[in-house]
Amino acid sequence: MSPGQTIDVEHLDIAEGDVVKLDRVLLIADNDHLTVGKPVIQGAMVTATSKREGKGKKTVVFKYKSKVRYSKKIGHRQLYTRLAIDKISGPEATQGDPQKKVRRRKKEVAQSGA
Repeated sequence: MSPGQTIDVEHLDIAEGDVVKLDRVLLIADNDHLTVGKPVIQGAMVTATSKREGKGKKTVVFKYKSKVRYSKKIGHRQLYTRLAIDKISGPEATQGDPQKKVRRRKKEVAQSGA
């Protein structure tokens, strides 16, 4: 996501136009720099504004049992909240750190003394 984009999330109990801060950030990608959380990034935060609430597309659930004349049709529409991303802030300490280097062991070649 980038600032200015809108996303639909599961229904949040906030009024339209309110600002919400999301602190469970899993990944931040900024051009060449990538920060991945384990499982979340400590200190990262996304600030978003609520645009509207709505209902998603209808999902139809049809239950049927043969030979007993049983059938039931149920529809469901999931509530959602549309958010506009205002700002994505990452932890200051990890943005300047280089990526961790991986130590590789040299493969031991078995020398046979024939």
